[in-house]
Amino acid sequence: MATIPITKRGAEKLKAELHQLKTVDRPWVINAIAEARAQGDLSENAEYDAAKDRQGFIEGRIQEVEGKLSAAQIIDPTDIDAGGRVVFGATVELEDEASGDTVTYQIVGEDEADLKLGLVNISSPIARALIGKEEGDTAEVQAPGGIKRFEIVAIKYL
Repeated sequence: MATIPITKRGAEKLKAELHQLKTVDRPWVINAIAEARAQGDLSENAEYDAAKDRQGFIEGRIQEVEGKLSAAQIIDPTDIDAGGRVVFGATVELEDEASGDTVTYQIVGEDEADLKLGLVNISSPIARALIGKEEGDTAEVQAPGGIKRFEIVAIKYL
């Protein structure tokens, strides 16, 4: 299996989710199944069916998170020496050449991406356009409204 890049913060978030699933959610659903089973006839027991469905979801998510963590290549952006280039984990301040607006993005793994928080997926068009560039360079991004040009104002490894 190929390794999946993930920041240290993203790995900690996945570990916390896994801990929650195993120590809180799994015992809760096991208890809910036991209570529903105690009510008698399982063929018409909606609580039992719902608890079994929830258990399937929880067990599937546990397997998914464990798989991601086992394949993860954890990268700490503060340890990166990229020579001033944009790489995975870098925080990049950009200026839109058309509007002059400034935005800041951190390039992260697929599971961590959240545009509202300024976290962009490594495989997104904006991240692919930025990788390898330096401060002062211009990146062209194919957006739904056409090509957008961004000047790289600053690169940080936070």
